[in-house]
Amino acid sequence: MKHNKNTQKNGSRLDRRGFLKSSSAIAGSAVALGSLSIERGAFAQSSDTIKVALVGCGGRGSGAANQALSTAGDVKLVAMADAFRDRMDGSLKGLQKNHGLKADVKEENKFIGFDAYKKAISMADMVILAT
Repeated sequence: MKHNKNTQKNGSRLDRRGFLKSSSAIAGSAVALGSLSIERGAFAQSSDTIKVALVGCGGRGSGAANQALSTAGDVKLVAMADAFRDRMDGSLKGLQKNHGLKADVKEENKFIGFDAYKKAISMADMVILAT
């Protein structure tokens, strides 16, 4: 049997039309599922504020937190975790400068060390993992 780059392992032939048809069906399903809305009240212990925890307070983590806090909705950074205290303090200072009370993390919600993420995760609705 002559090898054809369009032949799959099971011997069936995959052409451009078949690929487009399959990928369009998958994309359509993803859009349909993404448009389903679930009431926030459907979750236990819900509130109008989305509580965010930041794990990894370097440049990428701080940038992602900055972006999350820039949304028009009611979002608040409630916990932070990092291996290094100075990195966390610098990140929080910048976030507070840009977002004020949206980035008001209490001292008892700042966690240092390699297992600090466990405590931060338990406090949030959404977690930014940037390690």
